[in-house]
Amino acid sequence: METFDIVKLASYRENNRIEAKAAKGGLPRSMWETYSAFANTYGGVILLGVKEREDGTFAPIGLTPTEAEHLRQDFWNTVSNRSKVSAVLPIESEVEVLEADGGIVLAIHVPRAPRDERPVYINNDLFGGTYRRRGEGDYRCTRQEISAMLRDQGAETMDSKVLDDLTVADFNTDTVRAYRNRFRAARQGSSWTDLDDERFLRAVGAAMVSREDGKLHPTFGGLLMFGNDYDIVRECPHYFLDYQETLDPTIRWTDRVHSGDGMWSGNLFDFFFRVNRKLAESLKTPFKLDGIFRVDDTPMHKAVREALANCLFNADYHGVRGVVVRRTPDKLVFENPGDIRTGIEQMRLGGVSDPRNGLVMKMFSLIDVGERAGTGVPDVFATWANAGLPEPRIEENFGEADRTILTLMLEADAKPDNNEQISDDYEQLNGLNEQITDNNEQLNGLNEQITERQRIVLRFVEKSPRATYDDMARAAGVSSATVRRDAEILIGCGLLKRVGSRKAGQWEVQRGEES
Repeated sequence: METFDIVKLASYRENNRIEAKAAKGGLPRSMWETYSAFANTYGGVILLGVKEREDGTFAPIGLTPTEAEHLRQDFWNTVSNRSKVSAVLPIESEVEVLEADGGIVLAIHVPRAPRDERPVYINNDLFGGTYRRRGEGDYRCTRQEISAMLRDQGAETMDSKVLDDLTVADFNTDTVRAYRNRFRAARQGSSWTDLDDERFLRAVGAAMVSREDGKLHPTFGGLLMFGNDYDIVRECPHYFLDYQETLDPTIRWTDRVHSGDGMWSGNLFDFFFRVNRKLAESLKTPFKLDGIFRVDDTPMHKAVREALANCLFNADYHGVRGVVVRRTPDKLVFENPGDIRTGIEQMRLGGVSDPRNGLVMKMFSLIDVGERAGTGVPDVFATWANAGLPEPRIEENFGEADRTILTLMLEADAKPDNNEQISDDYEQLNGLNEQITDNNEQLNGLNEQITERQRIVLRFVEKSPRATYDDMARAAGVSSATVRRDAEILIGCGLLKRVGSRKAGQWEVQRGEES
């Protein structure tokens, strides 16, 4: 969230980055669950000395300076106790005693924990005391989520593991040959081109000498790059690469490539080049000459290659649901299992390269695929901006299956396909025209009053009246802050009404006032 401003206290609401607690009798026990949740998700601010009114707005409860100072000291004493909290994340300046109209407020800024300190847990209980933030509440993490965070802790990337039960003879020979041809073209004059296969694979990081038997064995990264699907699945039971192309809405897939079909190797190298060719077809190629030769490789082609490579570099192949790349007429979507190791903000900013699969990244970079300096994603954003297209959207979903999703819109006036983001509601949303026909007819006359996104919000809450702002944001394909503003506009127009309290109430679409 943006920097907390005590002057705007009344304008804040609880969400996935802010939590208010009265704390009149001392530090509330539940705040440590929130501390863990913020640290393991996006970070956030815990406000002590603040109550939440029925309408969801905040108000100070009237803490005295003495009470606030006592809370501050109690916080530092408790957070420094490793039997209570596994990591001390805030620095001194991030625990602020602030003056507000109505009393003192203690604001505790909890940063997102670095990956080598996640999971952050409480009460000395890793599996029972690890939390994450979802919407306005904290939930206890599953063993699967905790295991994923533990895998990311190490200094070495997960693909550096040596697989002692395999040999380089288990690699797909056609893939190795194709890679060597590309390496030869990209690295002309390299001494590695004359090495035999075993020495070459060791040089690029696909194989290492095992400390167990002193023999050469594949690394996990080498298996991902050059192995066969059936061997990779033995190491990672949930491994799956899936390209889905839907260019005709009447056909489920107009084209599909996936690693388990037995028609090709199923490894990362072959998947990348098969899929890259198909993605390139979705981009407009202007006629341009370099001398007498036509140049078909545009900045957008390079950006799409970067997005695909970044997806493969950062996937947690031990996670569930696998890598999914989708192509539709108006967008490209890249999904990989695992959260963003550097966080969304740093990924968007660039400058820090922390791939989950460093050896895979190295092997691709040796054939001039992928940006190793941490500028790949910012370059994608810059390319899309220069093309006048909507800003790429990065999402990070936590839960049983952590996912990172990058969406690239291909048309300036295209609208996101929100059914994809809330798959459980796909069929229901498609049927809304029949369910609320009268309402849609009235909404069609509101073009000058509300936007298409706001119509999506109305239709969604018509179906799901107890939806949270996060639910509405996923439906509309925007942030919670944006959809909150949309809801306020709709309420102001008399089209939407909130009935009951924030937590127990529900939404009502005002049909009678829409015309």
